[in-house]
Amino acid sequence: MRTGLTYSDVLLVPKRTPLSSRSEADVSTRWSKNITLSVPLVSSNMATVTEHRMAIAMAREGGLGVIHQFGSIEEQVEEVKKVKRSTSYIIEQPISISPYYTVREAVEKMESAGVTSLLVEEGGRLVGIFTSRDYLFEENLDKSVKEVMTPKEKLITAPSGVPMEEAKQILHQHRIEKLPLVEGDIVRGLITTQDIKKLEQWPSATRDGKGRLRVAAAIGVKDAVERGRALVEAGVDCLVLDVAHAHSDLVIEKLKELKKNFSVDVVVGNIATAEAARDLIEAGADGLKIGIGPSPVCTTRIIAGSGVPQLTAVMDVVSAAKEYGVPVTADGGVKYPGDAVKALAAGASTIYSGNLFAGTDEAPGMIILKDGKRYKKYHGSASYESNHIRKESSSGKRVKERLDVFVEGVSTLVDYKGTVSEVIKSLVKGVQSGISYCGGRNITEMQQKAEFIQITSAGWEESKSRGMKVSE
Repeated sequence: MRTGLTYSDVLLVPKRTPLSSRSEADVSTRWSKNITLSVPLVSSNMATVTEHRMAIAMAREGGLGVIHQFGSIEEQVEEVKKVKRSTSYIIEQPISISPYYTVREAVEKMESAGVTSLLVEEGGRLVGIFTSRDYLFEENLDKSVKEVMTPKEKLITAPSGVPMEEAKQILHQHRIEKLPLVEGDIVRGLITTQDIKKLEQWPSATRDGKGRLRVAAAIGVKDAVERGRALVEAGVDCLVLDVAHAHSDLVIEKLKELKKNFSVDVVVGNIATAEAARDLIEAGADGLKIGIGPSPVCTTRIIAGSGVPQLTAVMDVVSAAKEYGVPVTADGGVKYPGDAVKALAAGASTIYSGNLFAGTDEAPGMIILKDGKRYKKYHGSASYESNHIRKESSSGKRVKERLDVFVEGVSTLVDYKGTVSEVIKSLVKGVQSGISYCGGRNITEMQQKAEFIQITSAGWEESKSRGMKVSE
């Protein structure tokens, strides 16, 4: 019988480092076959972790967010669209309205889409622009947009294909914030000062070829192709086929179907063995997600008695995946930055987590004050609470009776952590420090040089801080 190890069972042996400072360590990596990240961090598809705000924040910092699937297809598609619309070199399909909309209807559309302006088109031709300044002091919201908009004859436009530097000069020269790109009177795109500022503010952001932030979205086996098609049409960059036990005939069948129908990368999980890795890669997986029961809100190992301690699971899956050049992500079990370092050193390309990012400003849900401290809710995807919320969402009404569902997760409160960008910065510093201690310059070199040493429980106690906690 083998011994399975997890992160607190081992340490990395320090090696001679070539780095003058840990900040020199390169933490760029691969999420899937065709998607690279500037930082090895991915927020998980949990209802209390990743919606559009989290996905935007993760991508801006160089990581990636996976939009959860616990809602209707339309709701998930809208979350993806919000991420893709948040930043781009050129907005290729800017939102437009008819000049005969009322101001009230136009404002509602702006608010629902999360934008500050709308192009006004009639018969497919540009006739004006409607911005927040046009209705700022307007008291009669039943007026038509045509009455308050800035008409085309007063607009500054540029031809489609204008170079970015020239567009910046036009925006600056005329002191404007929106530059419609036109051919004749036909709109071909829109450049905004806000998008340009975002491009310059987050130079390491995870972007596609059009400058839009990348985003992934999770799907299950039940409606995999239908949901996948809607998400691909919305511009999603990667599908995550997310199943608690992904080493199954049904998942392999659905994976093949997805790869046959769509050209985007498909990451599959969760698994914990080399055999599962080979079967899924040969079926077309572009990435693998590792973890059966290591999450603090997952009870699979207790309820089903199944799983593999996470460090051993990562090593086993990597042993097979590296033969095919397929990256893997370690999902769950990371409590400290050092755990992330150990997972990466063991061969994972990225860290996939809900626990690390739950409790931040960008995670869904309100801040809860309890005993003088601030918290946010954190549900396991297979918890009773998560099932109950999904039932209410799908039915559109309150469900008062207790559901008859099989549960492999729990719900808890996690400390409020502030902005996710600060959490990411702290984790990245830990990973850079780990790369330095392993004697590498980047994640790949760290993996090549990493040497683990198994420790006793006394060794783990020695590793932890033992000073008196200063009251906050």
